[in-house]
Amino acid sequence: MPLPPLTEASVRLGVPAATWRDAVRAAGDVLIAAGSVGVTYTQRMIDVIEEFGAYVVIAPGLALAHARPGEDVLADGLSLVTLAEPVSFGHAHNDPVSVVIGLAVTTADAHVTGIADLANAFNDPELVPALSAAATPSDAIALVLHSTSRGVS
Repeated sequence: MPLPPLTEASVRLGVPAATWRDAVRAAGDVLIAAGSVGVTYTQRMIDVIEEFGAYVVIAPGLALAHARPGEDVLADGLSLVTLAEPVSFGHAHNDPVSVVIGLAVTTADAHVTGIADLANAFNDPELVPALSAAATPSDAIALVLHSTSRGVS
């Protein structure tokens, strides 16, 4: 299953966040605004991190916020948020985080493949710093598309 589309409406740049929870809420707010999830999904993403730790920080500077499929997932969705200032998630090697991807999917299979696909797409060590510096949502989308089209994913 392909990843949900990343649109200009699903990208927010330079978002202020004092804590990792604020950063995850920002990614969740975008998913809510897109109609992909209900309001409880954001708290479930936070709960996952509180329960299992900062494993969502999958690369230097990058967190992939997500929760399992549930009734509050209305449609597959993807969000991308860059932070005005990086925040710590408590990861030993990949903190601080400057880019948060929010992922919501409706099926367990899509959950597993979506996480794997995103992890592969962000294997490019230049992508997170470039996204942090992106001036517009369309610039950020172009960077992600370029990274995946080069065979990184």
